[in-house]
Amino acid sequence: MLARMKLKVVSPFALMLLLTLAGCKSGSTVGPAAERSARVIPGVAQGAGFDYYLLNLSWSPEYCHSHPEAAECAQRSTFVLHGLWPQNNDGSYPEHCADAPGPANPGVFSDIYPEPGLLEHEWKQHGSCTGLSAEAFFTAARTAYKSITIPPALANLSSQTSMPPGQIAGLFTESNPSLRQEDIAISCGHNYLTAVEICLDKSLHPMACPAVRSCRANSVRIAPPQ
Repeated sequence: MLARMKLKVVSPFALMLLLTLAGCKSGSTVGPAAERSARVIPGVAQGAGFDYYLLNLSWSPEYCHSHPEAAECAQRSTFVLHGLWPQNNDGSYPEHCADAPGPANPGVFSDIYPEPGLLEHEWKQHGSCTGLSAEAFFTAARTAYKSITIPPALANLSSQTSMPPGQIAGLFTESNPSLRQEDIAISCGHNYLTAVEICLDKSLHPMACPAVRSCRANSVRIAPPQ
């Protein structure tokens, strides 16, 4: 799966390993703060040594366009979990921080990382920088991933379409009342959608992205699953 073009590069091995993996506003008087935190599962472990998380949801069809033989492509997936990445407010990010052991039983997290090699990569490069155990980190990644509803217009895409990055972000805010446009960054390569990234605090609440560059294209092409 294509990595984030603007901040970091993930190895081709990790890319080849990437596999697949609501709510409506009511007429009540629930305030914005309560609304934004309502979908977060309590008891999320608090990391240390960074400021916030960036949840990267990669657009699988873009990678599969040039790598149709990849295992993930048989699933005809749309957005898949690439990673939950610790970030700093100044735009920097920690990587490869400790030689800490990964999860004792990687299969427990096969729903988000079916390929153990990718799980190991994400732990060594990103999870080891959170101060959490591997189990706590991947539990947080699962919680974050499952808290986001994929917009139907993208989840059911059957033909290539184009739209401005802001419209893509708008589809996510429509499907996820807890999100605002400023919480979302769109990643693109050669004017094709590669990922949607969502900024989350350490309790996995959406937050405004401090220093994450979003796609600057006027219009982004979105390839359908092949």
